[in-house]
Amino acid sequence: MRRGSGRLVLRRLAQVPVILLCVYAIAFSLVWLVPGNPLQRPGARRPPPEVVAAMEARYDLDNPWGFAGEYLAGASGLAWLLGERDGPIFDLGPSLRHENWTVNEILASQLPASITLGTSAILLALGLGLSAGVIGAMRPGSWADVSTLALALAGISLPTFVTGTVLLILLPVKLGVLPVGGWGGLQHLLLPAVTLSLPFAAYIARLVRHGMIEQLASNHVRAARARGLSEVQVVLGHALKNAFLPVLSYLGPAAAAAMTGSFVVEKVFAVPGIGTHFVDAVLGKDITLVMGVVLVYATMLVLFNLLVDACYGWIDPRIATTG
Repeated sequence: MRRGSGRLVLRRLAQVPVILLCVYAIAFSLVWLVPGNPLQRPGARRPPPEVVAAMEARYDLDNPWGFAGEYLAGASGLAWLLGERDGPIFDLGPSLRHENWTVNEILASQLPASITLGTSAILLALGLGLSAGVIGAMRPGSWADVSTLALALAGISLPTFVTGTVLLILLPVKLGVLPVGGWGGLQHLLLPAVTLSLPFAAYIARLVRHGMIEQLASNHVRAARARGLSEVQVVLGHALKNAFLPVLSYLGPAAAAAMTGSFVVEKVFAVPGIGTHFVDAVLGKDITLVMGVVLVYATMLVLFNLLVDACYGWIDPRIATTG
């Protein structure tokens, strides 16, 4: 890694605790202000008595400031560092809705499915988006360009629950070529990954097309052609490298969003990810689970953006020295 890029990454890394603290403060305030008491809910949403006792013993539930401080100490690892708690370093607390389950255990059991789905969707989106963008930029205004633009517009405009439902009806129900839902193998991953990837692929295709059209008309690409380089070398080695920079900026938040799982896609295809638990936690005001998911998502978002900053220095050294 270049020296300028290293300094940039170190500055961004120093900002991570501040960013996560701000996210925690905003998220906790919003969750706590939702009407209702997380421990005194009627009906099936009331947590078991032993969970209530454990929460009251560990946190100051009558004082939101005390609750926020105690939870932050456990979630940040400060309580473990000071020897105040045993167990995991980053303790996200017990779940209010799931008896005998901690938030750490729920995330450990459900997050791998969401990460697998998100990783597959991003890789698929990169392949589809880059291909469509390059094809459209090579011949602006052609039928191929118009077709890729129309598909990109449809991918951005249609919600995932619409595309997911259509694919579910066509392939598993009508044709019977793939399972309706569930989780366990490549055949279960294909449809939700395609559904989740389409909006990302559409946006990447538009970014690549716009950047490639500018790069193909630039002086350095003309000079590369004048030196006798093949069209493949010109497109991939010169134009696409610079056109990829906006895509790289987009990949940071996109990867975090995809890898934490799409709640709608997980619901449609019965994927055992964190989406279902998060929706239930919001409806039941399971504060610890909501905060755990939010902190995991925020951490992934910050780390992926940090990785993007590091990659910038490798692709374009000028950005690393001026960032």
